[in-house]
Amino acid sequence: MVREQLVRNGDVLPDDAWRSAGLCGPNGGNCVEVNLGAVGVVGVRDSKSAPGPVLTFDDAGWAALLAETKSRHWAFG
Repeated sequence: MVREQLVRNGDVLPDDAWRSAGLCGPNGGNCVEVNLGAVGVVGVRDSKSAPGPVLTFDDAGWAALLAETKSRHWAFG
């Protein structure tokens, strides 16, 4: 049985579709998890707070975030 997590805008993200990078290690570290299990919505959450809030993107927003992140045209404080 697949359990599902409802998010704020009514989209449904399957519990078994959360993934994190292999470099995060078994304890989660300072990582986020991504859920690509629903059509047209991508969920992102803090790996240390799985029951906590979920940030959602539509496909275009997710693509824009990935493109900006890969471009490295941003700087930290």
